[in-house]
Amino acid sequence: MKSALNLCLLLLALQVQGQYIFDLSDKQRKQKIPYSPDHSQAEDENLAHVKIAPSNADFAFSFYKQAREEAGNKNIFFSPLSISTAFAMLSLGARSNTLNQLHKGLAFNLTDMEEPEIHKGFQHVLQLLNDPRREVQLNMGNTLFISDQLKLLPKFLDDVTYFYYSEAISSNFQNSLEAIKEINKYIDTKTHGKIVDLLKSLDSDTVMVLVNYIFFKGYWEKPFNNLYTRDDDFLLDANNSVKVKMMHQNKGFNIHRDENLSCWVVEIPYKGSATSLFILPDEGTMQQVEDALLKETVYNWMQSLKKRKIYLDLPKFSISSAYDVKSLFEKMGVTELFSDQADLSGAAVKTLLKVSKAVHKAVVDVSENGTEAAAVTLIEVVPLSAEFPPPPHIRFNRPFLMMIIDKITHGILFMGKIVNPAKED
Repeated sequence: MKSALNLCLLLLALQVQGQYIFDLSDKQRKQKIPYSPDHSQAEDENLAHVKIAPSNADFAFSFYKQAREEAGNKNIFFSPLSISTAFAMLSLGARSNTLNQLHKGLAFNLTDMEEPEIHKGFQHVLQLLNDPRREVQLNMGNTLFISDQLKLLPKFLDDVTYFYYSEAISSNFQNSLEAIKEINKYIDTKTHGKIVDLLKSLDSDTVMVLVNYIFFKGYWEKPFNNLYTRDDDFLLDANNSVKVKMMHQNKGFNIHRDENLSCWVVEIPYKGSATSLFILPDEGTMQQVEDALLKETVYNWMQSLKKRKIYLDLPKFSISSAYDVKSLFEKMGVTELFSDQADLSGAAVKTLLKVSKAVHKAVVDVSENGTEAAAVTLIEVVPLSAEFPPPPHIRFNRPFLMMIIDKITHGILFMGKIVNPAKED
C-alpha cells in the first residue's frame, strides 16, 4: 500500500441579507449579462457558464439529499457552488479512475461536454460572480496554501490560476500552529469575520490546503418594516415550538401552488438582479417535496409563478451548518480521491497525494433588510361570488426549504432546509 501526503479542502460560504434565484426559462436566459449586454438567447445558450449549470444543479440536489440523511432534525445550509468549484479545480490534477469518479460525483457527463468546457464554465462563473458592477456584494475565490516541500507541476499551477483565479501562498506546514493561524486569518478576512477559527488542526503530513470561499450580501427590493416584527411561534413539529422574531409584509409577490407535491412556492425579489425562492410543504409532505428536488422541478415552479397580493410572515434568523464533505462524497461514490489509490499525479512533481480532509461551513443571516431563506404556508379562500378574492396569508412558521441561485450564471449559490430558526448551529 503506497503512502501519500495529504491535502485539506476548506469550503466556506457566507450569505448575508440577500440571495439569487434559479431560473432556466427563456425569459431569464435573455437577461443581459455584464460582458455582453446585447447578446441573443442563442448566444447565451453557448456561453460556458450556461453549459455547466445543469450539472451543477444536479450535483446540488444530490448533495442535499446526502446531507439530509445525516442531518436528522437539524438545519441544512450549504453552498453547492463552493463545493463543486473546489473539487472541479482539484480535478485538474486528477487522473484515471480518480478523475472519472470526480466527474461522476460532480454530475458531469463527458459525452455531453468536454473536460476543458467544464473548467471554462467555472472560469466564466467566477468572472460573473465577482463583477464589481453588481448591485450586491458578491465575492468568490480560491486559494492554495502550499508547503515548501511540495513542488506543483507548472501546468497544474497555470491551470488553477487561469481557470479558477486561484492564489498560491507558500506556507510552513512544519510549524502547524503558525500555518493554522495563517489560514484562519485568511478565512476570517475573506468572510468578513463571519467564520473564525475554522481550522482546528492539520495532519502532520499535510502539504497543501485548498480554500474556496463565497460571500454574498444583498438587500430586499421591498424591505420589511421592523415596526411590524413581532414574537411568534415557529412549529418544530406537532408538539413543539420555539419563539422567533417574525417579520411581516402585505404586498404583491409571485406565488405558485404545486398540487402534485402539496407545497407552496413564493418568490421575493431583491435589489439588482437578485430574487429568492421559498418552498413550504404541507404538513407531513416535507420528504415528498425533498425527494422531488430536481432542476426540472424548480424550472416548473418558476414557469408557474403568478403575481398576487399576500400577507407574508417570514422569520428572522442566523444559522450556520458544517459538513464533513469527505464522508458525504464517499457516499456519493467519490472514494478513490480520499484513499491510498488516489491519482493526483497531474498536480505535483514526483509526489503521491490524496485528500485527507474536506470540510464545508456556511453561515446565513436573515433580517428585515434582506434574507436568504424562508418557507410558505398558504390558506386559500375561494369566494363564491366576490369579484376579488381576499389576499392569502402565507406564514413561514414551520420547517421550509430554501434556494439561492444566481440568475446571471444560473448557478445555485446556496440551498438548505430551515428546521429550527432559533438554533444557530
